[in-house]
Amino acid sequence: MAKKPLKLVARTTEDVEVVSALLQDATVKVGDMTYRPGERRFACVVNRYRWEGRDGRRRRRGERVRAGVHADFVQAARVQNLSLDQHETVLDLLAIRAEVREGGPETLTFVFAGGAAIELTVDGFELVLEDISQPWRARRRPEHALD
Repeated sequence: MAKKPLKLVARTTEDVEVVSALLQDATVKVGDMTYRPGERRFACVVNRYRWEGRDGRRRRRGERVRAGVHADFVQAARVQNLSLDQHETVLDLLAIRAEVREGGPETLTFVFAGGAAIELTVDGFELVLEDISQPWRARRRPEHALD
């Protein structure tokens, strides 16, 4: 039986928190990310760890799935601690943060392990997450050391 693919659209800071949680520990190659200023879009294809389980229960075996992620209404993109010409570099996504600044622009920041980040200045939130493959068994479950 095929598993139903996930598709979510985030339009508020609270929505972005949900998408961020679902994308925690996703891996992405630098070459699988693109910013298209003419389309006002940032897009990437990630290997998402499926944290969600059936009926809200935790999964016994971990799975990953390919997922497309894109943000629309992007006015500008800025990178930090990231070399865009190293296409094969694999990044671990920790979170996506949405920020509304009083009197200023809204931002979506993709935060990666190792201090790398991509900050998008956006004209309103429109962040889409869509699974685009069937899941496969993950080699391991992501772990986070507590400080």
